[in-house]
Amino acid sequence: MVGAVSSVQFGAAFAKSIFDEIGPGGTVFLRMLFAALVLMAIWRPRVRGHSRRDLILMVLFGASLAGMNATFYAALDRIPLGVAVTFEFIGPLSVAVFGSRKRLDLAWAALAAAGIVLLSDFGGADLDGLGVALALTAGAFWAAYILLAARVGQVFPGGDGLALAMLVAVVPLVPLGIADGGSDLLVVGVLAVGFAVAMLSSAIPYTLELEALRRMPANVFGVLMSLEPAVAATAGFIVLGENLAAREIVAILLVVAASAGAARGASIAMRDA
Repeated sequence: MVGAVSSVQFGAAFAKSIFDEIGPGGTVFLRMLFAALVLMAIWRPRVRGHSRRDLILMVLFGASLAGMNATFYAALDRIPLGVAVTFEFIGPLSVAVFGSRKRLDLAWAALAAAGIVLLSDFGGADLDGLGVALALTAGAFWAAYILLAARVGQVFPGGDGLALAMLVAVVPLVPLGIADGGSDLLVVGVLAVGFAVAMLSSAIPYTLELEALRRMPANVFGVLMSLEPAVAATAGFIVLGENLAAREIVAILLVVAASAGAARGASIAMRDA
C-alpha cells in the first residue's frame, strides 16, 4: 500500500509537466494507453473460461478506472495537487466509514478526516468550483474502484482482471486524448514522460493495490488510502518545490497516525484469522 500510494502521487506530480503540451485529457490517455499495453504484455490475460457476469464486472472496473483518472486529471488542471487529492479522498474514506463494523475503524477514519480538513486549508484557498466538483466526482469513482477491485481480484487470477480492465478504460479516453493533445501526442519527449507517468501512476500502483485488496478488507484498505494527501503534499514539495507550512505538517502527522492504527488493526485481524 505504501508503495502504491507513493508511486501514484509522484506520478501525478510528474504528469503536470506535460499539461501545457497535451492537456489533462491527452495526459490521462497516454497514461492509460501505455499502462494497458504493458499490463497486457506481462499478464497476457484470457477471456475464455469466464462467465458473462465476470466479464461485466471487469468492464465496470474498467469504466471506474477511466472515470476516476479522467476527472482527477481535469481537477488537477484547475486546483493544486494536495487539495485535489484531499477532496478526492472523500470516496475511499466513505468506503471505510460505511463499510466498517468496528468502532475503532471509525475512530481511525475520523482522525484521518481531521488531518485532511486541516491539510486542505478551505478558508484560505481561492478554489475553482468546477475543479472541486471534478475532484469529488473522481472520489466517487475511486470508491467504486475499491469495491470493484476486490471482486475482480477474486474472479480473475493474477493481474488478468486489471490488464483487461485497463484496456477497456482506454476506449472512452481516445476522443478525449485526441481532442486535448492532437498531434503533440506523437512528440517523442511527451511520449517518454507519458510512459513514465503510466508506470508510476497506473501499472505499478494498481498492481500493488490489487494484491493488497486480496489480503485485507475493503474498509481497512480505504482507511490506509488516507496516506494519499500526505504523500501528495510530499510529492509537491520534492517535485514542484511547494513548501510545507506548520499546519500541513500537523495534518500529515494526523493522517499517518490514522494509517498506522488501521494497519495495526488489520495485522491483528489477519493473525487472529
